[in-house]
Order: sequence, then C-alpha cells, then structure tokens
Amino acid sequence: MKFPTPERFPRSTGTTYSSGLEYTAALLRHFADLRDGTHGGASSRRDKERLFAAAVPLLDPHGRRALEEINTYLLLGTGEVTATGVHRSADGGIDTAWALSWPEQRAAGLEPIVIRAYFGPGSAHPHLQGGTVGDWPLNVLDEEQATTELSTLRAIAAADIHNLVFQLGGDVRIIPATVNGLNA
Repeated sequence: MKFPTPERFPRSTGTTYSSGLEYTAALLRHFADLRDGTHGGASSRRDKERLFAAAVPLLDPHGRRALEEINTYLLLGTGEVTATGVHRSADGGIDTAWALSWPEQRAAGLEPIVIRAYFGPGSAHPHLQGGTVGDWPLNVLDEEQATTELSTLRAIAAADIHNLVFQLGGDVRIIPATVNGLNA
C-alpha cells in the first residue's frame, strides 16, 4: 500500500493541512499549535476558549451519533443520550460532555459512557476524552473537521463501553444485545 506524501509542516497558524488522511491532518494541526503556542491561530486564552466554544456545536451531532449508534445496536434503544453544553469546569477550564446511560449500567452502579471535550486551565489547547479512556487532541475549527472526528468519537465511546464491562469483571449482561441473542 502506498501512503500519501504529507505536506511540509508549515510554521504559519490556521493552516489547512491535507495529508490525505483526515486524522493525520488533525494531528499536524495539533502539533503546529503545540509548537507555536496557539490554537487555530489564536494565542490568547480568551480567543482559544472562543474557538473551543464554537467547536462544540460542530461536534454535537457527531458525539450524539456515536452514542446513538451504541444505543441502537448494543443497548437496543434502552439508553438515553444527554449533553451538558459548554460550561466552566470546577478547575477553571471549560468543557462539555455527551453521555449515554441505560438501565443495566445504572443498576450496576457504573458511570455512563462519556465523550468529553475540554480545555483545561493549564492546557495550550482543547482535548477529547472518554469517561475511562485518555486524551485525544481536539482541533476542530469548521464543519468538515468536526465530521472527520466521528471515527475518534466512535472509538472513545467503544473503548468506554468495553471498559465498563471490564469494571464488572467482564460481565456482558449490562449490554442488552448480548442477552437477547443479537451477538455479532
């Protein structure tokens, strides 16, 4: 397999990267921001937070979709997706979260599946994370970039539900599709 040749790593901020692979373009934007101390061309905390707040509505349908897919195919429609909207976090940063909860998860005393977008107070730029999984860079400045994050959001949600099962020692009975004969 021949891979596309990446473009040069330009110094200017706000550059559109086209490596041929969306996730590598997002990483190039992320690394350029780290190198330059910016986020989407913004250098002040206020401007970076403004860009984060603008990215949340772009991400919202994709975060909801990733969770609704799990709700439909694994939870058989028994779950509920909720979203917090952008708010100031207890640590002084800003964040938002999408969550999927369902009766078996609540009965087991587990936290819901969570996709969180946050901009921590000491961070140079925002990140995505799950309730049980680590950080991914969040560099979304337009609808096209938000759309390419769907695969990342799906991976976060899938890792989270996997980890919730293992918090119960591998008890898959919290997943309705596994007890109703709909296994893959």
